[in-house]
Amino acid sequence: MTVNIPGLISVIIFYIIILVVGVVAGRKKKSKTVVGIILADRNMGIVMSLFTITATWVGGGFVNGTAEIVAKKGFAWMQAPIGYSISLIIGGVFFCPRLRRDNCVTMFDPFQDRYGRLMGALMCIPQFLGDLFWTAAILSALGSTMAIILDLDETLAVIISAVISVSYTLVGGLWSVAYTDVVQLICLTVGLVVAAPFVVNNQAVDLHRIQDTWLGEVSLQQTGYFLDRYGLLILGGITWQEMYQRTLACRTTRQAVGSSVAAGIMCLLLSIPPAVIGFAGSAADWNQTGYMGDIPLAEEQMHFILPMALQYLCPMTVSILGLGAVSAAVMSSTDSSTLCTASVFTKNIYKSIIRKNASDREMVWVMRGATVAAGVLATIIAIVVKSVYGLFILCSDLMYVILFPQFICVLFISSCNTYGSFVGFVVAFTLRACSGAKLINFPAVIHYPFYNQTDGQLFPFRTLIAVIGFFLTISVSVGTKLLFTRGWISMKYDIFDCFAPLQCSSTIEEPEAVEMLPESDGQKEALDTCSKGLSE
Repeated sequence: MTVNIPGLISVIIFYIIILVVGVVAGRKKKSKTVVGIILADRNMGIVMSLFTITATWVGGGFVNGTAEIVAKKGFAWMQAPIGYSISLIIGGVFFCPRLRRDNCVTMFDPFQDRYGRLMGALMCIPQFLGDLFWTAAILSALGSTMAIILDLDETLAVIISAVISVSYTLVGGLWSVAYTDVVQLICLTVGLVVAAPFVVNNQAVDLHRIQDTWLGEVSLQQTGYFLDRYGLLILGGITWQEMYQRTLACRTTRQAVGSSVAAGIMCLLLSIPPAVIGFAGSAADWNQTGYMGDIPLAEEQMHFILPMALQYLCPMTVSILGLGAVSAAVMSSTDSSTLCTASVFTKNIYKSIIRKNASDREMVWVMRGATVAAGVLATIIAIVVKSVYGLFILCSDLMYVILFPQFICVLFISSCNTYGSFVGFVVAFTLRACSGAKLINFPAVIHYPFYNQTDGQLFPFRTLIAVIGFFLTISVSVGTKLLFTRGWISMKYDIFDCFAPLQCSSTIEEPEAVEMLPESDGQKEALDTCSKGLSE
């Protein structure tokens, strides 16, 4: 194999530009506090927010994964870009205003404020795992693209891309990420829009070859699985810190909502070029191209379909432009996910639990270390797991079955408490672990209806687990409140201090002192009773 020198030079130039933009932006907009680094000093405008949200969602997994699934199963199974786009709109309209009203720094602040620091930290686990799989999907997409177009070693391409994206993220936090996202989104859009017509119009592409299969088919047995995946993508997509990190950074709530809705629409539009490329790639006669591999393409080769189409169905200049598009998509999402992981760890675990009195300087260094650690772990996963679309789906799995029900409860259902949240979390996590994960060869202990060794779980088990977790969180919360407040269980067993009695006094000063205590559900109720008695 001979390295594609012109392509390699183009990629090096592109990476240098991105690195320079990120470093310059980070130094020019350098924040003085950790909160400023995480939320860009809460001074981001709607245009910048729109670009950075869109660029974050339209990553390498989005682009390569969309082409892969369309080529493999047809347009009907192009669920991820549609589901994730809808999740942006729902999250922006219904959830973002609530978090902004409470002046949150991360989406996990409500959990720690209401359920306590430890329970809030537990909720971060699905986010960490989701971000790792998300970043791995992105890096895997770039590795396969560079391996095809540049004849570079796939592992080397993954490592270099991860190092560069982590480097400028370390310098400027969200400001660096946002400014590079603008450049990356422009490159991504131009590259894909220019490449798609060349792929479709190549003489090796005969659309009549797939006229009976291009739409795809969802059998009756697959219906539950099909709908379950949409629930996973739409509702699981709502619980991503990446989106809220940007909407919380906006100057106003109206700008935050507007940028999120517009980003959802843009993401949907940007899914069209890679879908068309995947569609055309599945209709190509690879014997008429310079491709020298096995024909027909095996299913495990389908994650190469987009880079193969760019390499063999486009002129050299266009294929290099397409490579720039994929590189831009990868960089824009890798920096975002590593920054989010570091932000949540620093704010909701290190500062809240490990070192409550940590200085801003100390937290900045912790955040940098967490950014590097997240990048390293994601790189390892990207090298080991090869299905881009599979990783793209898997990253929202725990977000849906565990975090989404909990997010609804903590924001909108006032009766929920730490006991209910803990039981709901543990049961949902256990059920999901016992359901297996075919992608990573994790065996299933529980076999739901329609299970088979080839396809795995076809029952909508994720939705079932999410519903079970949701109702357990509410029912256990209500049950424990009755048990403790009615005296059926002694308050000395209230280990989470949800219902600790407050002392009422006839003096006006006591309620003011009481307000300084941590507020749990039981304490709020007792405080309201005290206040009412005083006013009467």
